[in-house]
Amino acid sequence: MESIWSLTEKKVTKEKITYFPRAYYRVKKGYIVVRIALDMSRFQDRFLHLGEDLENGLYCNLIEREVEENFVKYTLLYDMQKSRIPIKQVTVEDGSMRLMDHVYWEFDKMPHMLIAGGTGGGKTYFILTMIEALLKSGADVRILDPKRADLADLETVMPEKTVLSKRNGIMMTLRKSVEEMLQRSEDMKQMPAYQTGSNYADVGLSPVFIVFDEFVAFMEMLDPKEKMQALEYMKQLVMLGRQMGYFLILAAQRPDAKYLADGIRDQFSFRVALGKMSESGYGMMFGDVDKTFSYKRIKGRGYADTGTSVIIEFYTPFVPRGYDFLNKIGRASEEGSERRRRQSPTAV
Repeated sequence: MESIWSLTEKKVTKEKITYFPRAYYRVKKGYIVVRIALDMSRFQDRFLHLGEDLENGLYCNLIEREVEENFVKYTLLYDMQKSRIPIKQVTVEDGSMRLMDHVYWEFDKMPHMLIAGGTGGGKTYFILTMIEALLKSGADVRILDPKRADLADLETVMPEKTVLSKRNGIMMTLRKSVEEMLQRSEDMKQMPAYQTGSNYADVGLSPVFIVFDEFVAFMEMLDPKEKMQALEYMKQLVMLGRQMGYFLILAAQRPDAKYLADGIRDQFSFRVALGKMSESGYGMMFGDVDKTFSYKRIKGRGYADTGTSVIIEFYTPFVPRGYDFLNKIGRASEEGSERRRRQSPTAV
């Protein structure tokens, strides 16, 4: 801002822009990409934290923030609901599960999923959708449902001892999964295709998914000694499972922080909160983030962190009315078992 004098000696103040940031944008295929130059000005810190302002101002969803050479790049997607896909388009291949048009769970890179959501939020249908897709891909799926709710019904269409509801059976499954995972680590080293740094897929092994619904309710059933043991099993699975192909999918109405302590929560790279949740609930799921959460009466709608620490609006795959999960999952289980048998490598 500078001052000048008019011919009548009257002081006139005139505004003059002395600084303007370099910013560029591109709109393509539903994405808006904004790049802002990092020029060491006093505004640079502000440029690095524009995500929420861009979301609110452009009415879009921020899906990625990346610092490039001399620039910060914001990638936004408008009208996320249009990216919702039907259940028949959910596929699993090359260590990745397609969940929306632009959203994938890359479990080989970002292992383990945490799901939260109350009654009516779409949590159960989302879990059943993933179970069907995983079984179709040939994955080994083990299901734990301590409340004997919807997932427990799958014991009628899946192999014996793959769907557990009783406390002893659940603890046994966790223990055996840890033992098998550690044994697999030794077996992999004897396989012809193994090299230092190889993972389960490199040597032709199938992934193992442990789907644990209402895990908080289960933990509340245990005595202190059993709680410590169960937490130790889960800790080993989340810390060591990625290379050996053991993945956890934990679901709860509310993710109680005391059962996700000791860095366990941070190992769940993909997190989904469905339906209406409190601010403290979002905090337990995503930590302290700069995000304005809103609620819409759409079943299967919520928020997700896909492993990038950027919270996006999320829609679970659409399930048509009358979809027979029991029949579909039963068939997928048989097909997946046969596929695993044909592809099973032989250790030397």
